[in-house]
Amino acid sequence: MNLYDVEIKCRKILYRGFFQLKKYTLRHKKFDGSWSDTISREVFERRAVAEIVPYNPVRDRIILIEQFRPGPMAAGAQNSWMIEVVAGILESKETPENLVMRETLEETGGELTDILPICAFYMAPGSSTEYCHLFCGRIDSKGDIGGLHGNSDEGEDIRVFSEASGIAFARVSRGEINSVFSIIALQWLQLNYKDIRRRWT
Repeated sequence: MNLYDVEIKCRKILYRGFFQLKKYTLRHKKFDGSWSDTISREVFERRAVAEIVPYNPVRDRIILIEQFRPGPMAAGAQNSWMIEVVAGILESKETPENLVMRETLEETGGELTDILPICAFYMAPGSSTEYCHLFCGRIDSKGDIGGLHGNSDEGEDIRVFSEASGIAFARVSRGEINSVFSIIALQWLQLNYKDIRRRWT
């Protein structure tokens, strides 16, 4: 099936701000070849994003960030500060690779020396246009990367820290890291750990 198998009858903007919310009224082809009834769906729309897990193979340390997230707050989570990998929203005509290099420098103060693609995916295809490009990056530093970073003009207050890869992997197992792109990135690195170590050391 493709775009020709969807008939959009109406698009209505419900909200336009930092993000956008639209209501679609549509029908689509069914697997038996017939058409569905007309349905309405609200879709949360935003630009594509890119994320990267910065890894120092010489010191075997992973760079992570912690910051306030309004989603968990609105959901009633006890803790709205989340530990994640580096992430950002693509600007017009910016490549995902350029974005993760820019965001890594902006959010951690470190520079990437190599980038490997992990995968690309929709974050919540049932309700959002958000498309994620995920990477693993080599970051070299003689000392620990850390401190407070972020773009104050964008309201960012980011705590940066590095820790041994085994400790970061254990955070995922214990449920201390619970954002989907961070889990995927760290589990990918754990699965490919030996190969990445051979490649980058």
